[in-house]
Amino acid sequence: MSVTGGGTAGEAARRRTFAVISHPDAGKSTLTEALALHARAITEAGAVHGKSGRRGVASDWMEMEKARGISVTSTVLQFAHRDCVLNLLDTPGHADFSEDTYRVLAAVDCAVMLIDAAKGLEEQTRKLFDVCRHRGIPVITFVNKWDRPGREALELLDEIEREFRLRPTPVTWPVGSAGYMRGLIDVRTPGQLLRYTRAPGGAHEAVEESLPAERAASEEGADWQQAAEELQLLQADGAEYNRASFLAGVSTPVFFGAAISNIGVRLLLDALVDLAPPPGPRELEGGGSRPVDAPFSGLVFKVQANMDPAHRDRIAFLRVCSGVFERGATVTRAATGKPFATKYAHSVFGQDRSMVETAYPGDVVGLVNATTLRVGDTLYEGAPALFPPLPTFAPEHFAVVRPVDISRSKQFRRGIAQLDEEGVVQVLVSDLRGDQAPVLAAVGPMQFDVVSARMAGEFSAPVRLETLPYHLARATDAAGAEALNGSRLVKGEALIRTRDKAPLALFPDRWQANSFERAFPEAHLGQLLAAHE
Repeated sequence: MSVTGGGTAGEAARRRTFAVISHPDAGKSTLTEALALHARAITEAGAVHGKSGRRGVASDWMEMEKARGISVTSTVLQFAHRDCVLNLLDTPGHADFSEDTYRVLAAVDCAVMLIDAAKGLEEQTRKLFDVCRHRGIPVITFVNKWDRPGREALELLDEIEREFRLRPTPVTWPVGSAGYMRGLIDVRTPGQLLRYTRAPGGAHEAVEESLPAERAASEEGADWQQAAEELQLLQADGAEYNRASFLAGVSTPVFFGAAISNIGVRLLLDALVDLAPPPGPRELEGGGSRPVDAPFSGLVFKVQANMDPAHRDRIAFLRVCSGVFERGATVTRAATGKPFATKYAHSVFGQDRSMVETAYPGDVVGLVNATTLRVGDTLYEGAPALFPPLPTFAPEHFAVVRPVDISRSKQFRRGIAQLDEEGVVQVLVSDLRGDQAPVLAAVGPMQFDVVSARMAGEFSAPVRLETLPYHLARATDAAGAEALNGSRLVKGEALIRTRDKAPLALFPDRWQANSFERAFPEAHLGQLLAAHE
């Protein structure tokens, strides 16, 4: 993978790799489509809750997603805008899939926080912002649905600053209240009003026209005057965009619009080019970092099977962190030190894909039928590299899973193993239950619905689930597992997580866990990363 350092650094500087995060129903999939539409990556935008016959969003491909109107998996959309290449990593919108979202956020350099103009900051938005803060990911805010009745713009900014301790710095500002949107002011060119005419059904870009201040004041009167006064108030308070504070996670540039109407989306798309950071050096396990112009390295942040049901394939999504990826090259898998051939490499746009020959830092490559790769794997060339492991969330829901038809046991075992490798659920086993009755551990119960649907649809192995009365998991060791399984005083059970052979102690509640600690003070009980942290 021999490309000059200057060339690699130059290509990296053109990349913007980001995710859109939001509470369910805030319009994340709609914004994803609108961004791709404005970048000319698609010709017609779909909507999750479209009318009969209207196409669905390109980034949602599973039948469950189409039926329920939610995103429960993560896909990758790559498109060009101006002289930049944008990699949009679509994330699950539902809280039950927080762990998958966390893994995706390990592969991005920036996030767009989507806020519903009527609802403001919602629970899942708070959780995802905490993850961004924990990972040091700068956040751009887009206040969506301004074409519907909602809250005051200044009130929303106050809420962001109060609850997130994040200074909002408006880059666009609405003229007219939520539900009565007259247009937008670009703070960088304040002497004009951007007025929009929505395309029928929102399937195409809204027509944008620019009105000089004099005409805007004449035609919009009090709304224009109020917007101008609000902007003066904000500027007097020092709420102006500052790149250093944005990249440091101290402030967030704020944009207003309506994704379903394609209003304000172009300005957000331009901001991703102008404001979002390009790929930079990536921290290594044990200290130090790997610069973007070092030899190739990449992080596997997601594994997904059966994206193309006709081929029953398995794709490992790799974020290129340094150097240049070249299809066909042999690299090293850090976990084993063994060579890995990159013969089948695709770029992925929703369910569509094409062969990729080269990729640069920030790009995402789909390695097809890479059966040995696991989530969190590092691949590298040249000097060894190992990126920090991706954390595993503490599950809160548990169920024994069994095949409905015992003659499908082989397909059952293969399917459960595949879903475990993808991280759809965590799979726990014990000698007592055996491999025909593993325990599924999930952050949210909808993960069980995904398991049931995919086991029946993809592996022809329908399953039945028996919910267990546990809601708390702790890390333990062999001695702790033996003590828990042998105790008659405490309700609980110890099992082994298959993906890393780690013993986990399961309890109905915190009270039972505390009782175990008192009864066995020498036993180890450690905290797992909680989904709500």
